[in-house]
Amino acid sequence: MAAAAAAAALAPADPPSAMPQAAGAGGPTARRDFYWLRSFLAGGIAGCCAKTTVAPLDRVKVLLQAHNHHYKHLGVFSALFAVPRKEGFLGLYKGNGAMMIRIFPYGAIQFMAFEHYKTFITTKLGVSGHVHRLMAGSMAGMTAVICTYPLDMVRVRLAFQVKGEHTYTGIIHAFKTIYAKEGGFFGFYRGLMPTILGMAPYAGVSFFHFWYFTRVLGGVAGAIAQTNRVRTVLPEFEKCLTMRDTMKYVYGHHGIRKGLYRGLSLNYIRCVPSQAVAFTTYELMKQFFHLN
Repeated sequence: MAAAAAAAALAPADPPSAMPQAAGAGGPTARRDFYWLRSFLAGGIAGCCAKTTVAPLDRVKVLLQAHNHHYKHLGVFSALFAVPRKEGFLGLYKGNGAMMIRIFPYGAIQFMAFEHYKTFITTKLGVSGHVHRLMAGSMAGMTAVICTYPLDMVRVRLAFQVKGEHTYTGIIHAFKTIYAKEGGFFGFYRGLMPTILGMAPYAGVSFFHFWYFTRVLGGVAGAIAQTNRVRTVLPEFEKCLTMRDTMKYVYGHHGIRKGLYRGLSLNYIRCVPSQAVAFTTYELMKQFFHLN
């Protein structure tokens, strides 16, 4: 009996039966679970990283394009130094809180929509090659803009404010004030059309990788959109009631170079780091969340 027991103890144990891999352990089942949520997170994180990288340039762009009277006489680099002197270093990041609240869903929607539109255009319309990326990128950009435009409106209003001359005390106060004084829900979509006109080619070509060309297409639209968004705090805001009125106002008071195309050089400067960080981070997040 003792010998039998010893032999049994020395005998190799039976291999354990295969157990199903738990969700979240990185298996195929886990990778299929909550795909939309993981995709949403990947796009949102990519957008936040990109915008935080160029937040000081975005603040200066708003101030220059909307001709804030404290900084309108300055150029790009002189404004970058003037803002910290007048408002402290964090002045360069004014409006960035609202930007993060806006850019997370914006980036998420844009990247998610791009993947879906690209699949739809390829499978349903039979369009492939580079054209389907251009079309999908444009559609994704417009979708993201429409969904998050009220947040962008508030972000621009906050970024336009200068220390000591605050119209809005914060994000929630800005939402309440715009809703109460500027026509309710539709007040949040002032300047939407020029933004879409600039975003459609910009987003499409961004995904198509011709970043330089997109900035020329979006230059005029950017100046008009920024003026439209802050027009109620401008001295002659009654002259900027429509997109056409705003274009005439900007051109008549500031001309082409310092009006319609003001801030264009900033777009060139911020484009490379912004796009590089956005797409690089998104690819890293796709690997992290097993989206490939």
